[in-house]
Amino acid sequence: MSTNDAVPMTEEGMARIKAEMAELENKRPAIQRAIEEAREKGDLRENADYHASREELGMLNARIANLNGMLANAIIVDPSKAPRDKVVLGCTVTFTRRGDGKPLVRTIVGAGQADPASGRILVNSPLAKAMIGHAPGDVVTAELPGGNQEIRIDKIEFL
Repeated sequence: MSTNDAVPMTEEGMARIKAEMAELENKRPAIQRAIEEAREKGDLRENADYHASREELGMLNARIANLNGMLANAIIVDPSKAPRDKVVLGCTVTFTRRGDGKPLVRTIVGAGQADPASGRILVNSPLAKAMIGHAPGDVVTAELPGGNQEIRIDKIEFL
């Protein structure tokens, strides 16, 4: 396993991923039954139920494979053992984008815990990667999809 494949996560993140996998695995038999029932209806070329069920099963299997890949490459990180003076997995960072001066707050989380709408970003996201290892007062450049942005790290908190 190369370090590019590593998926940092906490024990909590791993538990969430395992719970999602169990939930998806439990859905699989019902979808397979729906495929069999649709097959029994005859001509599959014009059987919308059959095609919809096959597509649903394909998406479910793809998600399960993705989650399995995360778990296979998981590196468990204990945020309580991380340094408290630098940006690391598990901390909440207040930062300011150069230019607009508006303070933003993001919590850096591992796989299975991201929720961008509530400010929880993955440790391997471009923004988090730019901040990891830096301290309050540091100015870093984040290579974001909309272009490079300079940000100043204002505060680090551990909740």
